[in-house]
Amino acid sequence: MIDLGISKIALIGVVALIVIGPEKLPRVARTLGNLFGKAQRYISDVKAEVNRTMDLDELKKMKESMEGAAKDLEGSVQSSAVDFEKQWAETTASITSEPNHTPWVPPPPVYKHPGKKFRLKQAAVPQWYKARAGVRTKTLSGAARVARYRPTRLG
Repeated sequence: MIDLGISKIALIGVVALIVIGPEKLPRVARTLGNLFGKAQRYISDVKAEVNRTMDLDELKKMKESMEGAAKDLEGSVQSSAVDFEKQWAETTASITSEPNHTPWVPPPPVYKHPGKKFRLKQAAVPQWYKARAGVRTKTLSGAARVARYRPTRLG
């Protein structure tokens, strides 16, 4: 890579100022900046595309290995299922061939009382405690509250 230090960049700037002139130098610098930015974007796009293709190849390899493992698992499950069905058929054939065989029937469920008294209302704080502490236990409507607490007229 080209080693550009501050002294070399300053020398290039002075030469460009002399050759191009002070009127056209800002426009040329802007154009060079735009071209440099486009080149950087193009390089980054190429790098991203290369990375994507590498990732895609890795994903394809991973997919193939997973499919192979799934096929192996499926084959082992099918062979196990066939073995189980053979054993089941042998077992059921030996059970049904016995004389006086009755199939097992589970017993009906037995009712168990929950042990609660559902109709009994239980308060969190006892009524005698509320009465002694002066806690209101009944609500009053607005009209009843006005009638109860209205000052009495004298005279």
